[in-house]
Amino acid sequence: MDKFNIGRRALLGGAASAAALGLAGGAQAQKPLVVGFIYVGPRDDYGYNQAHAEGAAVLKKMAGVKVVEEEKVPETVAVEKSMESMINMDGATLLFPTSFGYFDPHMLRMAAKYPKVQFRHCGGLWNQAKNPMNTGSYFGYIDEAQYLAGIVAGMTTKSGKLGFVAAKPIPQVLRNINAFTLGARSVNPKATTQVIFTGDWSLPVKEAEATNSMIAQGVDVVTCHVDSPKVVIETAERAGIFTSGYHTNQAKLAPKGYLTGAEWQWEKIYVDFVETMKKGGVPGNFVRGGLKEGYVKTSPFGPAVSDAAKAKVEEVRKGIIDGSFAIFKGPLKDNKGNTVIAAGTTYTQTEPVLEGMNYLVEGVLGATS
Repeated sequence: MDKFNIGRRALLGGAASAAALGLAGGAQAQKPLVVGFIYVGPRDDYGYNQAHAEGAAVLKKMAGVKVVEEEKVPETVAVEKSMESMINMDGATLLFPTSFGYFDPHMLRMAAKYPKVQFRHCGGLWNQAKNPMNTGSYFGYIDEAQYLAGIVAGMTTKSGKLGFVAAKPIPQVLRNINAFTLGARSVNPKATTQVIFTGDWSLPVKEAEATNSMIAQGVDVVTCHVDSPKVVIETAERAGIFTSGYHTNQAKLAPKGYLTGAEWQWEKIYVDFVETMKKGGVPGNFVRGGLKEGYVKTSPFGPAVSDAAKAKVEEVRKGIIDGSFAIFKGPLKDNKGNTVIAAGTTYTQTEPVLEGMNYLVEGVLGATS
């Protein structure tokens, strides 16, 4: 499969493109809607890429839809070649380049070149004043699930020391670290979260080193925001500590220590987008949703989770869904002592300022730079 994908990229600009152009005609209307997915890693990584691939798999079952996929595509000009291949060779009119680094400049460059194709990026900060209208961004408020996972961690830890292995200090990652910590400290005010940034989305050796370092410091619950949580989860399970997953359900990797996790439900977004396209419309340019919309969920509880923790999670979950509970509200300080949300101020999940979060909250041990 990988050799085939590489070959497709290499053919661009040659006979394949010419052949694709020759197909444009009356038969076009009878063709299925072709949807392209591009992943930065393998589709079976127990993590970010697998979560998107599971969403793509749902589309494959829809009538009148053809899905093309390419995995292990770097966040370089290579992704531009992949997008062009899907457009010119496969006839894709809706593309999902899913990784963070695909958005700017790569997806934006292709969108300007192919104005009749719709491009939607996971997590990109789409700006109507700057970005083409055939582009957009979608994301889930997975910090809601992270907050709930934090409650479980805070009520399970014996040491009061939690760990978070993270890739990069970008807003989406910081928001997850902060939500997890706030959830834990809401039930265990003395709990702390040690964060270690590895520097990139997939660095298995550094992820293992970070996890082992935390274990040596007494951390007894660890979670992460990297492309594949597999290394973190398995390392923690071997050491006999608890884990909280991310992206998809990693419970079978840690049958004893898995507590719960924050999972995506991308199929909800992808089905909505495709149905809109099939009706002649275009997907929204800035799409967000959380627990209420079914974009995110928590993994089933593991055997170590207490009934009290389950009850508390369900109580807060209801508040998040009905809007009576907000994760980010003042007074809130960062871990340097600065007030980042003033007393009396409450940010709903749709508040744009949260999309640019650049701090770690009080209780997090670590720095963004």
